[in-house]
Amino acid sequence: MESSPDAYAEEAHLLVDQVLNNTVRKLSEEFERQQELDAKKLDLEERQNTLEALEQIREDYDVQDITWLTIEEFNIEKGEQKIDEFLKTWEYQGAWLACTDFLKEEDHEFDKRYRYRVRWSIPTRRKPIPRATAGVYFTFVVSKIKPKTYPVDVYYVFETNRLVHRPGESRFREKWLKDIIENKVIMMQAVDF
Repeated sequence: MESSPDAYAEEAHLLVDQVLNNTVRKLSEEFERQQELDAKKLDLEERQNTLEALEQIREDYDVQDITWLTIEEFNIEKGEQKIDEFLKTWEYQGAWLACTDFLKEEDHEFDKRYRYRVRWSIPTRRKPIPRATAGVYFTFVVSKIKPKTYPVDVYYVFETNRLVHRPGESRFREKWLKDIIENKVIMMQAVDF
């Protein structure tokens, strides 16, 4: 079997075409992979910039707090006064009104717990009696074993939420109160009396 020079040339062209096609395919794949990496890198840079901006905002904002009572100073009336003082550090808009009530005292082995409820509402001229209120529940933990000069422990939760807040550690959001009231209004509209 003799091969003609044209057959060799044809075979050579096919081999060169295959090599060129493979090279183009590999370069194309590498280019796409590089574009994906660049896009991921850009996305990571954008996320990093966003995180840095959020951190800067967080650093620029000081969570307000007050000086709380010591174990020795604490009584029910002073606890209510301190709650009212603390609420004045919260930033909110509009005509929100708050009413603080003492609920109960619980005696435990190593402490006493004093529970308060702050009811928030937005009365208006058309509806001076609000359709719903939002509750924030404060607890003062007065230790029986700590020195009397130590401050009482204070924490609070928003109605319908499980997250426990400590004064000076989390920033108040007016939206939390609005969400509670809106959910109550929606629920009342859904229930026929």
